[in-house]
Amino acid sequence: METGTAQQKITLSFMNDKSPILDLICNDLVASGIEVLFRSENIEDGLSQFSTLKGLPTICIIDLDFYDKNVLKQLQELRTKYTAIKLIAHSDIDEEETIKTILEIGFSGY
Repeated sequence: METGTAQQKITLSFMNDKSPILDLICNDLVASGIEVLFRSENIEDGLSQFSTLKGLPTICIIDLDFYDKNVLKQLQELRTKYTAIKLIAHSDIDEEETIKTILEIGFSGY
C-alpha cells in the first residue's frame, strides 16, 4: 500500500583537503548506492562545480582547515549562495571556538 509520500533522494558532495578518512567514507557511501555529485579539494573548486550542476546536492560534507580565516570567509560565501544545501563539517579539530564559528556560519552539524 502506497502512502503517497515519496522519499527524497539524498545526494552528496565532498570538499576535503586530502583527508584519507573522508575519502574512505565517500567510497563506502558510493558503494552503498548513495549518489556523490562531486568531490573537490577546496571551496573555490566546489563553488565552480556547484554552478555547473543541474541540481544541487542535498548535503555537502566539508573537511578543510577551519583555522584558516580565508577558508571561513569562503564557507560564509558558500552558505550565502547555497542556503538550501545542508553543510556538515568533518574534522579532528574540537576547539569550542572553531565549532562555534562553524555553527554560526550555518552548518547543520559538526
